[in-house]
Amino acid sequence: MTKLSVSLSGHQTSISLEHEFIQQLRKIAANEHKSIASIIEHIDDNRTPDTNLSSAIRVWILKKSLGQL
Repeated sequence: MTKLSVSLSGHQTSISLEHEFIQQLRKIAANEHKSIASIIEHIDDNRTPDTNLSSAIRVWILKKSLGQL
């Protein structure tokens, strides 16, 4: 697990993800010319309230990789 620190809505937060997910998130951000923080903020804004942010990020990365987003 690797910790990723980002600012979401003006608040610093730390997210724990497996290294492979962070690599994929960085690749997606580079391909879309977006910051990792902006992608995570989008995921955070659209997840259901009972969903863990790290889990929501993993699912989003999987769906993005499968072309489902």
